[in-house]
Amino acid sequence: MSGIKFKISNLLPKYAFTNRIYVRQDVFRQLAREDAGDVINCRVTGHGIPGEWFFQVTHASDTNLPQDEIGMNAVQRGSMSVTLGQEVLVEPYEPLAAMTISVLSISVDLLRKTAGGTQVKLDAAEISETFKAQFEGQIFRVSQKFVMNFKGEKLDLAVSGLDHVNIGHTGGNIPKNCGHLIPNITSIAFSKREGSTTPLIIIAPADGVNSNLFRQDFDFEKMGIGGLGKEFEVIFRRAFASRLFPGLMREVGQNHCRGMLLYGPPGCGKTLIARQIGKVLNSKPPKIVTGPEVLDKYVGGSEAKVRELFADAEKDQLELGDRSMLHIIILDEMDAIMKARGSTSDNTGVSDNVVNQFLSKIDGPESLNNILIIGMTNRKDLIDEAVLRAGRLEVHIEIPLPDEAGRLQILNIHTKKMKESRRMTPACIQYIPQIAALSQNYTGSEIEELVRSAFSFALTRNIDTKNLKAVNEADIIVDIPDFERAIAEKIPQFGQKDSVDMSILFRNGIYNYGPSFSGLMNNMERLINQTRNSVRTPLLTVLLEGPPGSGKTALAAKLANDSGFPFVRLVSPDSMIGMSEVSKCQSLLRTFSDAYRSPLSIIVMDDIERLIEYSPIGHRFLNSVLQTLLILLRKVPPKEGKRLMVIATTQVKDLLEDLQVTRAFSAIVNVSNLQDVKEYRADLEQDGGLTAEEINDISRCIPGPLGIKQLLMVLEMARSDSTQVSADHFLECLTSCGSR
Repeated sequence: MSGIKFKISNLLPKYAFTNRIYVRQDVFRQLAREDAGDVINCRVTGHGIPGEWFFQVTHASDTNLPQDEIGMNAVQRGSMSVTLGQEVLVEPYEPLAAMTISVLSISVDLLRKTAGGTQVKLDAAEISETFKAQFEGQIFRVSQKFVMNFKGEKLDLAVSGLDHVNIGHTGGNIPKNCGHLIPNITSIAFSKREGSTTPLIIIAPADGVNSNLFRQDFDFEKMGIGGLGKEFEVIFRRAFASRLFPGLMREVGQNHCRGMLLYGPPGCGKTLIARQIGKVLNSKPPKIVTGPEVLDKYVGGSEAKVRELFADAEKDQLELGDRSMLHIIILDEMDAIMKARGSTSDNTGVSDNVVNQFLSKIDGPESLNNILIIGMTNRKDLIDEAVLRAGRLEVHIEIPLPDEAGRLQILNIHTKKMKESRRMTPACIQYIPQIAALSQNYTGSEIEELVRSAFSFALTRNIDTKNLKAVNEADIIVDIPDFERAIAEKIPQFGQKDSVDMSILFRNGIYNYGPSFSGLMNNMERLINQTRNSVRTPLLTVLLEGPPGSGKTALAAKLANDSGFPFVRLVSPDSMIGMSEVSKCQSLLRTFSDAYRSPLSIIVMDDIERLIEYSPIGHRFLNSVLQTLLILLRKVPPKEGKRLMVIATTQVKDLLEDLQVTRAFSAIVNVSNLQDVKEYRADLEQDGGLTAEEINDISRCIPGPLGIKQLLMVLEMARSDSTQVSADHFLECLTSCGSR
């Protein structure tokens, strides 16, 4: 049967709540098949009507409609944006199986828009049963409005969203924004219409499984989140699993998790996770606020802003109790407003008042059970302990540096558009796993910057600054060398930041002066390999002790630089000049805390006696710095799988024994001066520029043990005076340096 054109007419009020449209009985038989019942689904289209609309068409003897007219109520006409007398085409329509609705979201308001008055409470489960019975088999469209009579209450309904049972079906022409209601398959989710001022309360189902908590077909990788699968498992288990079974939680007498804290180094995705959580939940839109935004210049203003964050949740819990929807509050930079009480030096007490107000709202006398607070910080140590205890922000999840698999996932996210637009060479696409392996200790944000940097290198390869118009945009394609240059340019925050400074420490080279040196190097390399490979040695501390000028610092720097460890730090006295005692302690703690985040780390501590400002006159030193060092040197990395090696140097081992510093080290390795002619000769031969005769003469004239640093300095002094270095001239320079 082909379609029939009708003019729109009004409908009797008693048929307005059926959401059907009506025609004369004889006309209905022209539309329907012979075996059809008294109701059929039809598609309604027409000039000026946005898209397709679907209604059940039926007939009634008392409608008194002319043959060419079709009855529609005012709400239906308003949804379609049509007027009385307008012409429409009505065609029978058989809904496809793939149009079956799994979840139909309906916003509800009272038809009579009277603010105030007696509060109306509607049970969502009862409405759902009545709704399915009344509208069974109808086809609904997103944004469609209709009315319903429920126990004498006239309800104004609107379709706010729908999900299909088989959204992936590709057969047939399926309207994506329409769906077919099948009672035993379709679930109905009712909510009060946003912005409504009518005194209406929707009581959500309290028992059973709340399967509508999560939205369907969400993909964290599509949302730009990579490398955090384990963290999301913990978040789901602790924060959301219990909310799927509200009846069970009430049965066992347990409350839901009210808050979690995401902490870790900057750039690892804490804020991204928190913001995206709201996109995968069918909950109230999350309230997102940064810590400094809560602070207010007026007295009591900060506390008022904290109360505002909880106002909607309090209202819902008061009206709906345990059936209230979930309210999410996201607090970024939480340490700015949740500092430990009593730690600030101002006299206003604002910080303490904000913490007190927050605690009273989340877990006070009238504690809320319909909220989830997600806090984020880089400084967990600054936050008041009461905020982090059980019942408040009880779930603490560290967002760590991504591992190799995580880095690969993040790289794929940030290069996806390049691949789709063919702005990467096939070889470069294949090279991405190697980039993930090379980018150790990169945070998620640093990987994003790495991709931008690689693309910038591809741009500059094809840009002629003298003639910008001559650039062929098709030639701008990212290749392997672009990523290699980007990796060389970008030093990660938790990487070998001090590698340049360390290379200066051994810029004159490392000289192999014989068996004693080879034994020393073999011993140190063995210790480094033990740190790298042994699961039983998460912490290894080595003290290189020896006289001044014996090459301890150069040796430690060379070993650290060549170790291949992704995290290398140099702690030297010159970097702490002018620091107070407290600042030195904080600097040391920060260095070790950063090292604990990397799978493999080396910290080089040069002149450890200078770090504690040790003086043999009166045995003066900074006790707090000393105690900090002793604690950190014995502290094993707190996370399993993290390994740390500390290489320290000292010239006064015997004096430090009284301070128990030497006891804090796993191994003490002696770096001695050059002892005999063979060692002198070996060094002088590697230095170059001397004849064999000069080397022999100088080697024999050196009176006793001499540090390699002193030897090279005296040799350079002798060279500066003459092109040829005689033994007598070398001894003269040695004497002038006070080394004889």
